[in-house]
Amino acid sequence: MQNDRCDIAVIGGGIVGLATALALTEESPGLRLALLEKEPRLADHQTGHNSGVVHSGIYYAPGSRKARLCVEGARRLVEFCGENGVTVRRTGKVIVAVTGEELPRLDTLYERGTANGVAGLERIGPERLRELEPYARGLKALHSPGTSTVDFREVAAAMAKRLEQRGVAVKTDARLTAVRGTPGEMELSTSRETVRARWMVNCAGLYSDTVALMAGAPPGCRIVPFRGEYYHLRPERRDLVRGLIYPVPDPAFPFLGVHFTRTVRDEVEAGPNAVLAFAREGYRFARIHPAELASTLTYRGFWAMVRRHWGMGTREMLRSLSKAAFTRALQRLVPDIRSGDLEQGGSGVRAQAVDPDGSLVDDFRIVPSPGAIHVLNAPSPAATASLAIGRHVARMALEHFGK
Repeated sequence: MQNDRCDIAVIGGGIVGLATALALTEESPGLRLALLEKEPRLADHQTGHNSGVVHSGIYYAPGSRKARLCVEGARRLVEFCGENGVTVRRTGKVIVAVTGEELPRLDTLYERGTANGVAGLERIGPERLRELEPYARGLKALHSPGTSTVDFREVAAAMAKRLEQRGVAVKTDARLTAVRGTPGEMELSTSRETVRARWMVNCAGLYSDTVALMAGAPPGCRIVPFRGEYYHLRPERRDLVRGLIYPVPDPAFPFLGVHFTRTVRDEVEAGPNAVLAFAREGYRFARIHPAELASTLTYRGFWAMVRRHWGMGTREMLRSLSKAAFTRALQRLVPDIRSGDLEQGGSGVRAQAVDPDGSLVDDFRIVPSPGAIHVLNAPSPAATASLAIGRHVARMALEHFGK
């Protein structure tokens, strides 16, 4: 491939962009491909800041893209890791109902998981829960024995290695600044160089709506960033958690609630919450990007969302500002947890698409425009589903581009 010319440019070097490029090399091996990433290294944002859970597919409405691609993607991800020497830790997971009003929602999750083909999913009572997680307490729970954890940075690195072996031009420090031309003859200006491409695939995550606008495709939604903050259990208290312990989520809110995760490195994370970030890469409370914050605050969909979810938003913000409030949320699942058991951890930012009516887009949203495919909403379980998403996007792109 000439240094600045390709058939398809994939925008974004997170795990979805990498998996999409990988799928394109498999679906159409003769294509000239470039992958453009704005950061000095790949997988530096959502991919590199999550808890590493390989989700089994319990939460998602049967028939949705999330349900189908999560179950397929989890299977393919474990296979990929085995082929590439990436460690996968099979921890198992319990979703715990602690009040009577949560029991019907737990039943709904069981029905969804069963319909989605989640292997080994079972309802359990408090005795079996104590066998699996001696310090957890609840009325009933779901047990998903196949849920695992992995380091998604390692997965991304293995994907990048394969891409380079297949001749894909992986370009870091290449922030997209402008898109010119027409389908078949597009000119992509970046902070590194100008790349000429016939078509493009937008996997830009936190900036996917911005990239769509650059390409002349109004996205119809806007990315609103939500920061998720974590604590770690002190090493001497990690025995309180054996695997993954989750609450029953609020069905009106597309976040799973604060929970416990024993990671692939045998640490135990607690969190995350979900609070509005004041920058798209706002990993700290004090990080403010005025233009990006203004974009959020002037979007009518944001205020419609606030009116709909102000109560939940207030509780999440309280947990962000108060370690005691965060601890109380964790004590619903593991009563023996104390504030002193928690050490400050890291954080991640979720790219959540919000429609103009204030609806938080629940499913993966992948749409075409002339000369481009745009992945506009790919939050969790996108890392788990990445290889399945990549194949779906690649096939959609090749059909759309007439290849």
